[in-house]
Amino acid sequence: MHTPTQDPRRWIVLAILSGSLLLISMDTTILNVAFPSLVGDLRPGAVQQLWIIDVYALALSGLLVTAGALGDRWGRKRLLMAGFAIFSLASLIAVLSTEAWHVIAARALLGVGGAAIMPSTLSILRSVFTDAKERAFALAVWAAVFGGGMAFGPVIGGLLVQDYGWHSAFLLNLPVAAVIMATGMRYLPESRAPRTDGAWDWWGVAQSVVGMLALAGGIKQLGKSGVADPLPWALLLVAAVALTVFVRRQLRVPNPLLQVWLFAKPAFSVAATAIFLPMVGMGAILFLVTQWFQYGQGYTPLEAGLRLLPAPLALIVASMVAPTLMQRFAIRHVLGAGLVVLAAGMALPWVFQQFTDLGYPAFAAALTIMGLGAGTATTVASVTLISTAPAAEVSSAAAIEETCYELGSAMGVAILGSTAAALYRGNLPALGLDGPTTAAVRDSVGEAAHTAERLGGAVGQTLLDAASHAYTLAITPAFLMAGALAVAAAATTWTLIPRDLRPTENH
Repeated sequence: MHTPTQDPRRWIVLAILSGSLLLISMDTTILNVAFPSLVGDLRPGAVQQLWIIDVYALALSGLLVTAGALGDRWGRKRLLMAGFAIFSLASLIAVLSTEAWHVIAARALLGVGGAAIMPSTLSILRSVFTDAKERAFALAVWAAVFGGGMAFGPVIGGLLVQDYGWHSAFLLNLPVAAVIMATGMRYLPESRAPRTDGAWDWWGVAQSVVGMLALAGGIKQLGKSGVADPLPWALLLVAAVALTVFVRRQLRVPNPLLQVWLFAKPAFSVAATAIFLPMVGMGAILFLVTQWFQYGQGYTPLEAGLRLLPAPLALIVASMVAPTLMQRFAIRHVLGAGLVVLAAGMALPWVFQQFTDLGYPAFAAALTIMGLGAGTATTVASVTLISTAPAAEVSSAAAIEETCYELGSAMGVAILGSTAAALYRGNLPALGLDGPTTAAVRDSVGEAAHTAERLGGAVGQTLLDAASHAYTLAITPAFLMAGALAVAAAATTWTLIPRDLRPTENH
């Protein structure tokens, strides 16, 4: 049998791609811990606050399909370098921002750059690592870096924001991007898909972008304004129509942007589900816990970031062990068990709250268990998803996988974050404040904390204690909902993935 020649640069390539991915994944969550500082400086409204957090992931997820197909034609290395140029420009705009809409625009542009970068990382990795076991290890590193980056983002953000303010969360991107571009130009190989002839599908691009943005915007608006508002339902209708037309078109055009038929493989579709559903929960939990640490417990940004460390450390350990588990046990059992462990960690704060007051030890235990479950589940799901796709279709597989990561995280902040906000308002007692002050307190726990600081004295402390208690009662049911999503993904895994699946064969 012919053994593919191994690229001698492959481990250097893995290091460069890991650095690229680390920067992108950290930007998904690094602003969470810098958010109170930004809010205190720029004073954005409630809607602007949601957009500042969400627009990065929404722009990124909306463009991943188009970016993956563009890399196949234009060159994945070239697209990666262009993505970092856009990313650097957007970071500079954010550093110089003086208004909330400046940050929103910069975050959107960061999402455009991230969309160009992310599919290229997996596509190049898949083409460089031709040995099945080495590829499984490389994909485990990829998953560990992505998940770890999302969890380490608040830690790094806390270190920077503590001394240099929220602008530093964006300033960090510039030197890192410069190093990656310099080394990438020298060591990364160029690659394209074998079938890139034919006209570019502009209609498909429009349909996918409109559909994904309408889907994300509709769910976000539904969580914010409730089921009585017609706007989210209109957006969801637009999304359903646009994405249905997009899928039907992709099935009949000779050079589709996205290989939709990949979802016909049970292992592929289950792996995508096993990434998306847990990311809905993880994205919301990382956001809510970070806010709880700062507003509910009074930690500084650095202290809040450090208290998140159990999650990324456990995730990295589990990701590195996962390939070995995949060699020894059935894929369905490793993936299903990882999802159950993740669900247990998500439900733990709610269970603790039934018996005692919540404190950091309960959250530390929950974050550790969540990290172990997420590291195992996302690594196995990533290896399964990429390995079950033919090598020629890796860009489509990469776009789908990363859309699941990013859209899932954004949906979690939108849906579960809005659920927690509604519960927070319902848990607030009558505080005897005037109308405008009461409205500000009910708007968000962040506004309540700023109002308490402004009022000062016993009145301010009473307000802060009430808001903190209401927020604590609000977030644990959202955690329980996140755990239910992980359980649903586990049930799907054990039901649909074949018993004898071994997704590490060379293709």
